[in-house]
Amino acid sequence: MQIVIIGAGEVGFHAAKALSESNHDITAVDIVPEKCTRLSENLDVIVVEGNGASPKILHQANVENADYVLCLTRVDEVNLIAAQQAHELGAKKIIARLRNQQYTARNSIIKPEQFGVDLVIHPEKAACDEIIRLVKHPYAVQVMDFEGGRLEVIGIRINGDNGDLLGKSVGEICESNPDFKFGIIAVLRDGKTIVPWSDFVFKNGDTPYFILQAEKVGKLMEMLGKDFYRNDRVMVLGGSKIGRSVAEGLQHEMNVRLVDLNRHKCEWIANVLENTMVIEGDGTDLELLKSENIDSVDSFIAVTENEQTNLISGLLSHHFGVEQTIIHIGTTEFLPIIQETGIGSVISKNMSTVNSILRKIRSDMSETQIVTFDELDVDVLELTPDKESSVCGKPLSEVSFPKASIVGVINHHGHLTIARGSSQLTEEDTALVFAKNSVTEKVRKLFIA
Repeated sequence: MQIVIIGAGEVGFHAAKALSESNHDITAVDIVPEKCTRLSENLDVIVVEGNGASPKILHQANVENADYVLCLTRVDEVNLIAAQQAHELGAKKIIARLRNQQYTARNSIIKPEQFGVDLVIHPEKAACDEIIRLVKHPYAVQVMDFEGGRLEVIGIRINGDNGDLLGKSVGEICESNPDFKFGIIAVLRDGKTIVPWSDFVFKNGDTPYFILQAEKVGKLMEMLGKDFYRNDRVMVLGGSKIGRSVAEGLQHEMNVRLVDLNRHKCEWIANVLENTMVIEGDGTDLELLKSENIDSVDSFIAVTENEQTNLISGLLSHHFGVEQTIIHIGTTEFLPIIQETGIGSVISKNMSTVNSILRKIRSDMSETQIVTFDELDVDVLELTPDKESSVCGKPLSEVSFPKASIVGVINHHGHLTIARGSSQLTEEDTALVFAKNSVTEKVRKLFIA
């Protein structure tokens, strides 16, 4: 497919990288020479230097023949103007990143669809939703819901607190817990994603991703030797759009304190968020943190617009013994490095945006519903087998699945079952299959007669 990307910042660069690796023809447009140089030196893409809202530049980028145009500059108005012109020129589908959520409000005078936009992505909203999920699951580094919330995929880092898994294989763990049905669909090790089979052996520092019924999370914590607890005291550092949204989303369920260095912003936030305590101060100030009893905080969320401040304050909160630390960063190259330190969960609104784009494009290309994770190199496929396909009527252990794939859940008329090697599929079942992108086509073929 031909894809034109307007805006080559962090989001545009990583979208171009991921899409070019999938053998799409990519043309990237940016007005900043340094960003264009970064693209041309690192990626196999066509680069056009210029204003993405200029008709002349859009013609040079061959927008009229594009299957997708991704409007990803940091300026909403530029994205909307570029989208409108791309639509008029004949681009098939348009995705726009918009930071101002008022554009998609019901009472908005200007609506993105008037500019030809097919999908709007709000980066801050995506990051806020992920943070709130994590705060409500403080034992996890990532959480994702499936089947209307009946199933959850939970990533939990292995360390001294849950060392019972160390040196054991997936098969041994399942055999030692015969009455507890769960699956392990992926493991993050040294920044790389592994789809584990029964002989996979865990090491210290691994982050396994468990799939299980939502009401069984307490049982999982018991198996891992971890306390199952809920957050009550939350401190949010940064009155950014993300910080305000997180505080607003949690203030009626938890005790929320928000810290920001700007006095006028603090006064404004205090008037808007009536159930949040707003504190003026520096989140890297040791005396301030001590005076606010940082050691009694359950969850510390660093979401200022300065990622160095987020990193330092996150390290301090971890040092003071805060159970859960969540750090937002903008430089996506830092993600795997910070994750390896084990100081807490790392959120990137840029990568959330990129993954939303990839989900949309991959789903449009396929008849199969696809979901992708923000941190894992794994897709989730929802597949129903044909009656005469090679997966029907035999144990899954006898099916020649690619090594980088695993069946996680079987849905039989609404009844959900965690898959095992002895499980069998019928043409009336739907399977959730977890697979690396490189083998998704091979997996699909197994379900076709």
